[in-house]
Amino acid sequence: MTSLADTSKAPVPLTVSRPELLEDGSDRSFRQLVHALFGFLSRHEAVRAGHAARIGLAGIEYSVLISIGHLEAEERSVSVNRLATHLHLSGPFITTVTNKLERLGLVSKEPDAEDRRRVKLRITAEGWRRLSELAPVQRQVNDVQFGPLSTDEFRLLNDIMARLIDSSERALKLQAFLADPPEAAPPAPLPAAAAGKAKDKDKPPRLSRRPA
Repeated sequence: MTSLADTSKAPVPLTVSRPELLEDGSDRSFRQLVHALFGFLSRHEAVRAGHAARIGLAGIEYSVLISIGHLEAEERSVSVNRLATHLHLSGPFITTVTNKLERLGLVSKEPDAEDRRRVKLRITAEGWRRLSELAPVQRQVNDVQFGPLSTDEFRLLNDIMARLIDSSERALKLQAFLADPPEAAPPAPLPAAAAGKAKDKDKPPRLSRRPA
């Protein structure tokens, strides 16, 4: 029988296997990175919630509103699909949030002159008023949160995050595949001639009717 002392000495399985993510065969630094990301993201979510609450919105509503404003200023025309791609969210989810912002009088929807199936999203005067009210406080908070980064570090982090979002999408697909492996494919049907031979092979042998 294995004692508790024996099991406590068992090696802990590695959480990664790529050599680039290991140091002297240990995944400790990788786990530290993952836990640091959790710590940062929880605090960043709290910062976003604080920005949103200041103008009477939930965090995701604020993110959608300000993203419409920035995309509108840079690209002039903002569709639901463009906004969904920008925020790495689904189109139906963006539609739900923008519908609420429209009811609040912060966003307007107009038919797209080039494609009547699409709508263009615009921020209303009230939406711009709230974002302008938030901006002075927002700048101070963001400057402090990202203050440790140099220009080169900021650009590098921006590039790394874009790549990690892409690889995370692939990781989620792999995780779903491994959690629910596809069923084994049925055997391919035999050619007619081979099927006939197989059927004959399965039949019991005929007994001879000749007298002994």
